Amino acid sequence: MELDTVSLGPTGTTVSELAFGTWRFGREDDEGNVEIGEKRAHKLLDAYADAGGNFIDTADMYGDGRSEEFIGNWLSDREREDFVVASKIYWPTRDDPNGQGLSRKHLQNNIDEILERLGTDYVDLLYIHRWDDETPAEEFMRTLDEFVRDGKVNYLGTSTLDPNAWKVAKANELADKRGYEPFKLAQPRYNLANREIEGNYLEMCADYDIEVVPWSPLAGGFLTGKYNRGEKPAEGTRGATDQQFRDSYLTAENFDALEAVEAVAEEVGASPAQVSLAWLTDHEQVTAPIVGARTVKQLEENLAATNIDLSAEQFQRLAEAK
Repeated sequence: MELDTVSLGPTGTTVSELAFGTWRFGREDDEGNVEIGEKRAHKLLDAYADAGGNFIDTADMYGDGRSEEFIGNWLSDREREDFVVASKIYWPTRDDPNGQGLSRKHLQNNIDEILERLGTDYVDLLYIHRWDDETPAEEFMRTLDEFVRDGKVNYLGTSTLDPNAWKVAKANELADKRGYEPFKLAQPRYNLANREIEGNYLEMCADYDIEVVPWSPLAGGFLTGKYNRGEKPAEGTRGATDQQFRDSYLTAENFDALEAVEAVAEEVGASPAQVSLAWLTDHEQVTAPIVGARTVKQLEENLAATNIDLSAEQFQRLAEAK
């Protein structure tokens, strides 16, 4: 299996058609157990690179910085230029009144810490992890532009849980007026169950030439087919322990979408997860969905989604399933 490459949105950089997300790296539960330690993280990165993957996604707050450290240690034995590394900035990384947000002070402090943990002079793509209504857009867009001019960052993006087309458009209008680097990539949640960006947000992205690198392409595991309508979630699954997940995903509307996914999966001889990923890779506004995995086997199954060819009719049937 060899991943194909695509353009990183409206840039001259090339990335693999699936990005690898590392939010589980170094992540601790309430008892202090680490979900994915450094040894397993490196095995997952090896498997991704062996499949031709080069687009690695992280954030300064993943695992309290350990995700970036794991990636930096892994990259130290490889050619840095072979990989496109994206990180994010916003959330608290220290106990300090100025230790979060998009203020100039926080951004300037954290970009150097990000680079130090990654063991590199630059990141290819830096997202703002959330919007900061307390900081003027003029302040953070100017500071981010300086990162690009200083060679610490190549491209800028915006990541969000609550997509707001107007705010991103305003920031890019300001960047155009001032001659600053604009947002060229957006990282919202997008999958066959979560369709909140369809409409204004996707239309804004198209109008401002911003391409989408979606997170949660499998809807937190719902689109893998592990849940059945009307049945109690199996023990150990997120649906069994997370009430918010149940309220958000285990709905009649989402099961309608899942049944369409399962029908197409049977037609093409693939898993529901692979069909869900294939639908996103075929989407004209999507650059590279971000896939995560706990095991190499999980990762390899996800990467195999790129071998699936959906017909135009199947793509449209899935698009209209919700």
